[in-house]
Amino acid sequence: MIPARMAIYVATERRDLRCSFDGLAGVVREVLRDDPLSGALFMFFNKSADRVKILWWDRTGFCLLYKRLERGTFRVPQGLEPGATSIPIEAAEMARILEGIQLPKAKQRARALAAGSAG
Repeated sequence: MIPARMAIYVATERRDLRCSFDGLAGVVREVLRDDPLSGALFMFFNKSADRVKILWWDRTGFCLLYKRLERGTFRVPQGLEPGATSIPIEAAEMARILEGIQLPKAKQRARALAAGSAG
C-alpha cells in the first residue's frame, strides 16, 4: 500500500488528535517545519499512545488514516537528537509500529549514525 521509498516522519511531540486535515497540515507547517503537500506521510500520536493519525497528500487531496487500539499502546520511537520535532522512519518500521511491535533502539542509532556520517 505504501511505497518503500516514501518519506515517513513521526512527530516527536504527542498531539491532541481531535484536529483533522487542516489542523494536522498546520502542525506539519508550523511545528515540524515541513511541507504537508510534499507527499510524505506524517504520523501523530496522542498523549496515551493508543491512537495514531497519519496525514499525507496524494496529489489530489489530503488522506487521513486513524487507528485506535482497543488494548495496549503503540511503541512510539524516541527522538535521537534533542529538540528534533520529527523522526524519519521507513515503511517497514511504520508497519511494525502499527502492528504494535517495538523497534530496537540500537538499529535506529546505527542507521542514523551511518546516514549522518555519509555527508
